[in-house]
Amino acid sequence: MSIDVIKPGLLSTFQDLGRRSFQHLGVPLNGVMDERAHRIANWLVGNDANEATLEITLLGPTLRFNTPAVMVVCGADLSPSINGEAIALNKVITIAAGSTLAFGARRAGLRAYLAVQGGFAIEPVMGSASTYVRAGYGGLDGGPLKKGSQIHLKPAPVGALTRALTGMPMFGLGVVQGVNASVRIVAGREYDSFAPESIQALGTESYQISPQSDRMGYRLKGPVLERTQQPELLSEAVTAGTIQVPPDGLPIVLMADSQTTGGYPRIANVAWVDLPRLAQRAPGEFLRFEWVELDQAQRLAVEQATIFRNMESAQ
Repeated sequence: MSIDVIKPGLLSTFQDLGRRSFQHLGVPLNGVMDERAHRIANWLVGNDANEATLEITLLGPTLRFNTPAVMVVCGADLSPSINGEAIALNKVITIAAGSTLAFGARRAGLRAYLAVQGGFAIEPVMGSASTYVRAGYGGLDGGPLKKGSQIHLKPAPVGALTRALTGMPMFGLGVVQGVNASVRIVAGREYDSFAPESIQALGTESYQISPQSDRMGYRLKGPVLERTQQPELLSEAVTAGTIQVPPDGLPIVLMADSQTTGGYPRIANVAWVDLPRLAQRAPGEFLRFEWVELDQAQRLAVEQATIFRNMESAQ
C-alpha cells in the first residue's frame, strides 16, 4: 500500500498537530500551518485529528496511487485533479489504484492538505510525524517530498466513516474563506514600549508579506514600528503568532517552525483562531491587522475548540 512521488512539488511535507511537549527543551512546535484545514481533512475521511496530512505549498506534487484509497484535499485551491479530471475540494473521493493525483494553478490560498483514510505510515519523532526541514527530522526522511520517493499508507480501519460538509454551517471557518479579512492581534509583552503612532499603524495600515517568509516566520514590509523605551531585553518565550520587532522596525510574525525563545520586543500576538488565515496568505500579498482585547481572542479560541470537540466526537 503505497504512493509514488512522480513530481515533488515546491514544498510538500507531512505535518500533524505538532510536538507539544518539548518547547522547554528548545524544540520547535512544528506541525501544520493551517490547523483548521488539516483537522477538517482528517475528519472527512474518519481519521483522528492528529493523523498526519500532506501539507502542500503553492506548487503541488504529482502522486501515483498504487492502491485504492479514500482521500480528500482541503485548504487552498491549487487546482487538484485525478487523471486530468478536476476534483472538488472538501469532498471525499475514492481514488483507484494506478490513478494519478496532480495539482495545477493556484486559485485561492497557499497551502492545501491531503488526507487519506487510515493515514500515512510515518514514523514519529518525539511523538509527532511533523517534518522539521531545518533540522532534518520527522516526516519522510526529515525533508520535503523528493522525486522517486515512496509513501507508505496505513490500512484503513474496517467500517471507517466518511463525512461531508453539506448542511454543516460551522465549517465556514474551516475552508479558505475570509482569507482577505484582517488578522486579529492582542497586545504583546512589550506593547507599552512602542510609540502610540506605531501601535496605531500596526492596527490600521497595510503590510506586505516579504518573499523572505517561510514556515519559521513571515517578514512584513510596511510602516516602521518605533519604540519610545529601549530597555535591554533577555531572551524569553515566543511561539507561533508572536509578532517580534527587530531593530529595523519591520515586524516578523512567527509561524509553526519558529524558535522557542527570542530577544526582540514582542509588540503583539496573533489570535490563535486567525493563524490559519495568515498561513493561507502568500508572499507579495498585503494584509491588515486588527487590535482586539485578550478576552475576545480567548473566547474565539474556546468557541473554535468547542466546534472541533463536538465535530470530532460525533459519530
